[in-house]
Amino acid sequence: MNVVVWIVSGVLAALYLMAGFTKLAKTKQDLLAEPRMAWAADFTPGQVKGIGAVEVAGALGLVLPWLTGVAPVLTPIAAAGLAVVQAGAAVTHLRRGEKATLPINAVLFALAVFVAVVRFGQL
Repeated sequence: MNVVVWIVSGVLAALYLMAGFTKLAKTKQDLLAEPRMAWAADFTPGQVKGIGAVEVAGALGLVLPWLTGVAPVLTPIAAAGLAVVQAGAAVTHLRRGEKATLPINAVLFALAVFVAVVRFGQL
């Protein structure tokens, strides 16, 4: 089970690092030019940067505390936090009528909950 959790954690961390750094590095206008980022229209530039920062912090929290053994409780907390991020994303996409994105939100939510549950159980 530990190998599976590491694989899921690594995949989630990579996805959230890419997504978070994209939001941090690009302007809101650049993000709006991408078809999957239309949701950014509903948020201020600062909020978009904040979401990106949360995603990067969550990605690092999925891996580093457990890997180093320094405050490993932060890993399941980060996973739970990313599940909350996905729940918020799903609400935003529903409100905007972007139903095609919901399966992605559901999968990322389920994977984050899986990591949180297993890692809390391993503490």
